[in-house]
Amino acid sequence: MAGQSLQTDKDREAEKKRGRKLGSERDRERTRNRERERERNTEREREREREREKERKKERKKERKKERK
Repeated sequence: MAGQSLQTDKDREAEKKRGRKLGSERDRERTRNRERERERNTEREREREREREKERKKERKKERKKERK
């Protein structure tokens, strides 16, 4: 097993030199990217909700103003 581990380390170093990633590194990167994308989507959705709320507030204000007249 130790020899196999050593071979894997050599393979990993060789792959890194070629600019490639092994499966586990690729999986970790995909996971990080998915998490970042999820966070961005969540933030976009929050921003959209804030904008909708601003619009609702403006509409309510207009309605109240009409009722006063």
